[in-house]
Amino acid sequence: MTRYDRQLALPEIGTEGQRRLAEAKVVIIGVGGLGSPIALYLAGAGVGTIGLVDDDVVSISNLQRQVLYSEPQQGRPKVLCAKERLESLNGDVTVVAHNTRLNSDNAKDIISRYDIVIDGTDNFATRFLISDTCEALHKPYIYGAINAFEGQVAVLCKGHATYRTLFPNEHEMLAMPHPGKAVVGVTPAVVGSVEAGQALQLICEYGEPLIDRLWTIDLRTMQSFILEIGN
Repeated sequence: MTRYDRQLALPEIGTEGQRRLAEAKVVIIGVGGLGSPIALYLAGAGVGTIGLVDDDVVSISNLQRQVLYSEPQQGRPKVLCAKERLESLNGDVTVVAHNTRLNSDNAKDIISRYDIVIDGTDNFATRFLISDTCEALHKPYIYGAINAFEGQVAVLCKGHATYRTLFPNEHEMLAMPHPGKAVVGVTPAVVGSVEAGQALQLICEYGEPLIDRLWTIDLRTMQSFILEIGN
């Protein structure tokens, strides 16, 4: 049995889909609670090139939800630890570590190297930057956000809904207080896995990705909705 037998058996993926996965280049902005499951499942699926963008280091308070890391890695750069873990999980993939914070000076250069951008961030300013850069470069942006027990995901593309469709008043959003960091570890696990699933759909072209739609979930009640957000 080969590494990818289980997904090769799916008609939605098959040999052609696996070839597309191997040729795909995906960048994850933020390799924390959301980025951990995103990175692990993309590497497991055989996405050929995975970029990681983060300037933080591993700390003990991360490990409740950032399952990509381990206690002995405290104090080390997340992207370097993540690169080691992903390459040990799947030697087929190339992992590119960008040990930096995404900003207006480097966003275009970094994002231009990849086919798809996935959100693992936790702040409004970076999301506006990602969305605007992706729109300018015609790159799909898989947006994800969490708070406590709740999460949401959407696929934002040029010519369709963008982050500014969801939040049109940037000044108002940036002036809002931070929603806080309280979260149960499984919330980013669920939401990040959905984001990874959206990337597979876009790459292999199956199903109905969340383009012009916002998926939400509340893990306290397991209520889940899909809202239309088209322009």
